[in-house]
Amino acid sequence: MLDHVSIKVADFARSKAFYDKALAPLGLKMVMGDGQFFAGYGDERPFFWIGQNQGPVGTGTHIAFSAKDRATVDAFYAAAMAAGGADNGGPGLREHYHPTYYGAFVLDPDGHNVEAVCHAAG
Repeated sequence: MLDHVSIKVADFARSKAFYDKALAPLGLKMVMGDGQFFAGYGDERPFFWIGQNQGPVGTGTHIAFSAKDRATVDAFYAAAMAAGGADNGGPGLREHYHPTYYGAFVLDPDGHNVEAVCHAAG
């Protein structure tokens, strides 16, 4: 199952104004982010993110898959690295997202940022 997806945008203010209005009828709003360079949209938990692109438009795609536990995040990382992925952040807590956010990040052969994440404690 997907946990969240993020895309990079060329003009953050323009895109935020668009998504604020376009997602409102779906009951989605900005629930996390700084509102100047990145924004996470959802109902209670953000699952769609936009962020100011620092490179050519179209780069910076990110997709995160839900993992049932931290051991599964570790197994994902090991399998992805063995399959030729490039390290983009090994397994570990990312408390700047929230206290139990445990994730691992790899770049696929085309440079897309792929993550497995577990939100459960311990």
